[in-house]
Amino acid sequence: MENTKKEKSELWEWTKALVIAFAIAVIIRYFLFTPIVVDGESMMPTLKDGDRMIVNKIGYTIGKPDRFDIVVFHAPEGKDYIKRVIGLPGDYIEYKDDQLYINGEPFDEPYLDEYKSEITDGTLTQDFTLKDIDPSLEVIPEGYVFVMGDNRRYSKDSRHIGVVSEEKIIGNTNVVFWPLSDMKLVK
Repeated sequence: MENTKKEKSELWEWTKALVIAFAIAVIIRYFLFTPIVVDGESMMPTLKDGDRMIVNKIGYTIGKPDRFDIVVFHAPEGKDYIKRVIGLPGDYIEYKDDQLYINGEPFDEPYLDEYKSEITDGTLTQDFTLKDIDPSLEVIPEGYVFVMGDNRRYSKDSRHIGVVSEEKIIGNTNVVFWPLSDMKLVK
């Protein structure tokens, strides 16, 4: 009889531990961090197709995206995209001769150096202005960001889908955890 009570007590303790562990996993997964798989080549060479990353979901609940953050957001097609924040609210974006200009000032993009050095036929990023993207925009509106993939020739980004609402941003990411041979922090 005492053995049966002991077995029931032990089973109850294991059940409680498993339920608590499951609840903690759900909280972490849905509210704090979530894994995502890079789908496509729009962020190469920074990220490769199939890279697995961790998305920090809590960073933007207390703060706002920073310029050049890599973010994950809900895109219009119902997919999640991974892109880099180029323009912030109030910014005027322009590209001329493969140079980024924000509010008339040139900005370096060192994460593009590898691709730019390989280009033999033109530029990595075609010339455009914010007005070319959306004639109604003087600057990026409050509550929105302008995003682009690092692989500028093959990226569906704000040049095609328009500015992205900050409400659509799931979080930022800068940790590749799989494959192990490519584990790294990205900037």
